Amino acid sequence: MTALPQGTPGIAWTVDDGASSDVVEAYARFAATTGTRLTFFVNGVRPSWTEHADLLRPLVESGQVQIGNHTWDHPALTKLSDQGIEDQLTRNHEFIERTFGVDARPYFRPPFGYHDARVDAAAARVGYSTPLLWYGTLADSGDITSVQIVGFAEQWFLPGHIVIGHANFPGTIGALPRLGQLLEQRGLATHTLDDVFSR
Repeated sequence: MTALPQGTPGIAWTVDDGASSDVVEAYARFAATTGTRLTFFVNGVRPSWTEHADLLRPLVESGQVQIGNHTWDHPALTKLSDQGIEDQLTRNHEFIERTFGVDARPYFRPPFGYHDARVDAAAARVGYSTPLLWYGTLADSGDITSVQIVGFAEQWFLPGHIVIGHANFPGTIGALPRLGQLLEQRGLATHTLDDVFSR
């Protein structure tokens, strides 16, 4: 799955990883302040999700923020055994349930976007039947500037797009206010996956 249903008047803004606790906090505060609807694909191994669980939990409970499964510690699933794939998703699933009180199934984001029929079958055996990819990227998995991130948003914040960002580096923090303004200027709503897809 790489895009929203045709005619959806907005975007699904998804956020991966969580290597930076500061960026996870900034995203949570941005969502709380602006009402932006986000889907976080978390790696439970990252302390940031536990450190800011109290901040995120009310947003998750209200449905404004959705939590998806990005595996426990971000391996390339195509290089793992079937059991390894299941273990990665199950361990992270249990972390998400314990930390946020929600069931993240059926959506998982394969790290690096690497998946194939074998990966998909193994994931489906533990309830993760929907690999969720993207149509555009903020390209901030690495350390780039806020100006560069905004430039990618100007390219990809368009109706029907699933856009991937990352909670990894400080440039993202500086970009967030401008990204919110861009959504307003373009009249784009934000949607979680559950907003537009039935489970």
